[in-house]
Amino acid sequence: MATNGNGARTLTLDQIRRYQRQIIMPEVGSIGQRKLLDASVLCIGAGGLGSPSALYLAAAGVGKLGIVDFDVVDVSNLHRQILHGNKDVGRPKVESAADTLRDINPDVEIIGYNEPINSENAFDIMRDYDVVLNGSDNFPTRYLVNDACFLLGKPLVDGMIFRFEGQATVYQPGSGCYRCLFPSPPPPGAVPSCAEAGVLGVLPGIIGSIEAVEAIKLILGEGTSLVNRLLLFDSLAMEFRQVKIRRDPTCPLCGDEPSISELIDYEAFCGGPAASALS
Repeated sequence: MATNGNGARTLTLDQIRRYQRQIIMPEVGSIGQRKLLDASVLCIGAGGLGSPSALYLAAAGVGKLGIVDFDVVDVSNLHRQILHGNKDVGRPKVESAADTLRDINPDVEIIGYNEPINSENAFDIMRDYDVVLNGSDNFPTRYLVNDACFLLGKPLVDGMIFRFEGQATVYQPGSGCYRCLFPSPPPPGAVPSCAEAGVLGVLPGIIGSIEAVEAIKLILGEGTSLVNRLLLFDSLAMEFRQVKIRRDPTCPLCGDEPSISELIDYEAFCGGPAASALS
């Protein structure tokens, strides 16, 4: 972006051309487009959910995207992880993702974190982003990201997929968190991962796109977000349902008398290690 004579940031001619279909909408306009270009979103995972989310956030002009993933591209990923192609098999996902996203939109700054997110580095990775978007499929990472977002005061856009079903919500500090909905993790092995149970390839595209919409709405300050609402999608029935969720006053993280004030050992808490693959 350029600046005018008063020092205010303005859109370049190339940016006006690129984003014109968004700019003509009154809910976005040039002011909203500048908000997007000034915003930052951290995507936890460059897999099934992170792929469509990151692609659409980049295309929309979100100025800074962080990608956290320490896996490499496998041919079994390609039916759903659309950030990657055959040429990327064997490459770190953060490198493949960065190349794809820069090709989609050179306006966007892409920062890759080719490392597992854990209690030691979560704050350092997350603190400089406006919104965090979760695309992980293992419980240690889900609880870690939830707790870190709450303690940092960051909104968390959350999605989950399983076979033919998916769900999405937004956790805003002060309005509940993942622990309010799931106070404790299931026993190890009780809920199979996508690698174990399978997933319809197009499903993460739908849920990940919803996550991108929610992140954009938070940045723009427009519309009604999924805060306090859990959106459930059944692709076999082609049905969407909503469940109201509320902050739990007994929640150990965001309740009236919280007992969690720092990040913990999430692998011990969940009874198993974080999986290397993300959705």
